[in-house]
Amino acid sequence: MSELVIDGPVNILVVLGLTLPEIGDEDLARIRAAAPAGSSVRVAGDLRQAIETAAEVDVILGFIPEPLFDAAPRLRWVHAVASGMDMFLYPSMRGSDVVLTGDKGLVGGHLADTGFGLLLALTRQIASALRLGPEGWKRREDMRRIEIELEGLSMGVIGFGGTGRAFARRAVAFGMDVLAVDAFPVPPSDGVEEVWPMERLSELLGASDVVAIGAPLTDETRGLLDDAAFSAMKPGALIVNVTRGEIVDGDALVAALRDGRCGGAALDVAPIEPLPADHPLWSFDNVAMTPHTAGASQLRALRNIARFCENLERARKGEPLEGVVDKRLGY
Repeated sequence: MSELVIDGPVNILVVLGLTLPEIGDEDLARIRAAAPAGSSVRVAGDLRQAIETAAEVDVILGFIPEPLFDAAPRLRWVHAVASGMDMFLYPSMRGSDVVLTGDKGLVGGHLADTGFGLLLALTRQIASALRLGPEGWKRREDMRRIEIELEGLSMGVIGFGGTGRAFARRAVAFGMDVLAVDAFPVPPSDGVEEVWPMERLSELLGASDVVAIGAPLTDETRGLLDDAAFSAMKPGALIVNVTRGEIVDGDALVAALRDGRCGGAALDVAPIEPLPADHPLWSFDNVAMTPHTAGASQLRALRNIARFCENLERARKGEPLEGVVDKRLGY
């Protein structure tokens, strides 16, 4: 089921969490104004509070872990304040008629910002300088010798949705050439002349100085960058991942970094989260990592609330919703 019609009052539950840490009176007033007359809007500060009030809930804005889903038999629609939906697609949700929407298409900019920040930390030796501190002055010549600029290099983007297109726009601004692959025949844009099918992934890997992952985590993308993929990469190419760590086989990445097939990794996400302190990835000078923080933005909650209110209006009119997740495909 991907259509939703709301033709009467509904009980709406706002569940606060990591990507929606608070909601103000003005935002609540916007939600009430967009909902049908007679609707109720409650706020739960945590999962326990959400479960306590879930029995009569029709609509949820926020995260929907399985215990909350199980406690909400009347649930019709969830707007999950997230772009990656893999954590919410447990069997009961996937097999239900509950409509699932999210902020896909709204997060690509800040994900790509972090991706490029980490990439520049590698290519311009910023990560090394921060790590070395005052000792960096003794290593100036070593750092200058291996610094590279992005202009004239090629970026291969895996997954040409919102995040992939944001990567492409930034790459073009840096003077890079951009290639892209996607599982679906999506239109080209942002400097990409043609979006190749996934069957040409090896070709993209072999032609790219930088490989940027913009794909969601699905059964098809889990472990996509395995040992064979790293062997197909241009020797010394860099990898950037800001979507889901499990898309990259962790052991294969470590092996490729050790033997030089991969020249460095810019990672906001890791194969295991949190990444254990003794994991080999911490030992590489040519790895720059942030702790899965790329999804943060001062605008993210505002955009989600705006989309939720827009979708409330659309549901009242029987119009298609924005940001609908295909639960069968996983995004």
